[in-house]
Amino acid sequence: MMPTSPSAELTELLQTTGLRLGTSQRRRLDWLANRAGPAQLQRPGETPDPDAALVIVFEPMSGAGAELFCSALPRDCVVVLPFGENPDFDFLKSKLTEFGTVGPCGAEGPHEMWWGGVGDAETLAADASETARPRIVSCYQHGCDDLIWPLQHAAESFGLAAHISPLMSECDDRLLAYEKAEFILQAWEQFPEPLLYIEAGALLQAPPLLPAQLECDVALHRWNRWELSARTLYFGRSEAAKALLLGWRRLAKAHPAVWDGYLLDQAWSLALSRSALDTVWLPRSYHTLHGDPAQPSATIVHDLPGTSADLGPDPGFASLVRTARRAGRTGGRDALVVMTSHPASGAGIAVILRDIAAADSRVVATTVETTTSAFAADSGGFGRLELMLCAWRDEVDFAREAATSARLRVAEIVPGQPIPHDFFAKLDRQDAGPASLIARGR
Repeated sequence: MMPTSPSAELTELLQTTGLRLGTSQRRRLDWLANRAGPAQLQRPGETPDPDAALVIVFEPMSGAGAELFCSALPRDCVVVLPFGENPDFDFLKSKLTEFGTVGPCGAEGPHEMWWGGVGDAETLAADASETARPRIVSCYQHGCDDLIWPLQHAAESFGLAAHISPLMSECDDRLLAYEKAEFILQAWEQFPEPLLYIEAGALLQAPPLLPAQLECDVALHRWNRWELSARTLYFGRSEAAKALLLGWRRLAKAHPAVWDGYLLDQAWSLALSRSALDTVWLPRSYHTLHGDPAQPSATIVHDLPGTSADLGPDPGFASLVRTARRAGRTGGRDALVVMTSHPASGAGIAVILRDIAAADSRVVATTVETTTSAFAADSGGFGRLELMLCAWRDEVDFAREAATSARLRVAEIVPGQPIPHDFFAKLDRQDAGPASLIARGR
């Protein structure tokens, strides 16, 4: 009897769950099964198998349950959360090392798939000889050549191609986010390799091969576990990676005074909801600061003091996104899924799935699936759907205000509400006005 492949075993396992996965999500799960080992489903209340290599968790855990679960996991075990968009899984995530997030893919796979573990992602890395080596790219203000010689020499010593160029900036003291994004996009279109952007002035102390070895669309670092940094950025050779670059450039051009990391954060959120972006979260070794105790063993060291707290200047932005980004997900102020009708026509609609904190995670997931399926089956004349998950009243208010300012129709639904296939057609026939509330028992 021929041995069953990891992919075939995974298919058989997933058929018992009814889980809907997009192409990028299934590709990542197959990759994990091939690298880590066979997948297992984690049943509520059960202790993980001592030999578990890849565990899929569908149900949130209590605080004590999460502690016991994580303490029982083998060192190199990988944990996958198929409903990673739900805040109910945030505590479990906080007990693990985050490795990556794969965005939704319309009605085919309308969830954010999060993966992490108790060890580190390096154990999953491919053999360096099999990896597409990235091209190092960097830009700096004209006349500051002394900043980039260490980076240039390090790239050469590691056998890595490099594209490091001066730019004539509109500002005297810094490069604008738009200028940086434009430079990286031009390099992405010019060169065939994946790109690793490293901020000028940084030290490259070891070959930075991990992002390419993990075969992702993009790899980003979250400083203090939440703040996206524009100092170390990896872009693979995928259309999803290009979509993130295009979105970042567009936002940066529209808001030149906003710090580049905040604009990158918003571009990432938009790309995740639209293009099934496969993101890897880079470890601290790819974004170490001068004076950090881990500096000697780091891969990339940036020329910032090791005492730096938040990288960006606006505490107000931090309060908006910190909780969600620490959990590697979009939040109630972001769209979980953005879908367009084919052909796109008519105005857009924002559907706010509220009260998710009080609902079972499976019920929330099912409502997400039925809503996106209904739009895919019959958009009812709406050209675009933006589906948002809101746990609290302030998130609902913010989502409604944002949708209204974007001239979207607004409908609110609750977990467990039946969503018929003609849901959007019925909405389209209603008079446009204040937010349409279509909910039961609330």
